[in-house]
Amino acid sequence: VQLQASGGGLVQAGGSLRLSCAAGRTSSNNAMGWFRQAPGKEREFVAAISWRGSSTYYTDSVKGRFTISRDNAKNMVYLQMNSLKPEDAAVYYCARSRFTYGSNRQADFGSWGQGTQVTVSS
Repeated sequence: VQLQASGGGLVQAGGSLRLSCAAGRTSSNNAMGWFRQAPGKEREFVAAISWRGSSTYYTDSVKGRFTISRDNAKNMVYLQMNSLKPEDAAVYYCARSRFTYGSNRQADFGSWGQGTQVTVSS
């Protein structure tokens, strides 16, 4: 099932964006995650959510600023990003885990969508 991420754009530092991922009907039993890749850097974990949405996981640099959520009825996953910083600029990818629980390991995620660009101006 193809994952479709959207919602990226250009925002000033301190601003907010909400990323969306159309996860597909078969994703409701899978944990989902967001990763990002900045130019010249490796792709890194940002956030993950368990299949029911009861557990969430964040990388330390976004804790308190980003919120991952999901709506299984709509097969959607979201990443609300507040207080954006220039270092948050990257291509953001949503991904579907092979498991029901979330994790920060890229190897646990078997399906990836195309990225959406987030640019943060200082």
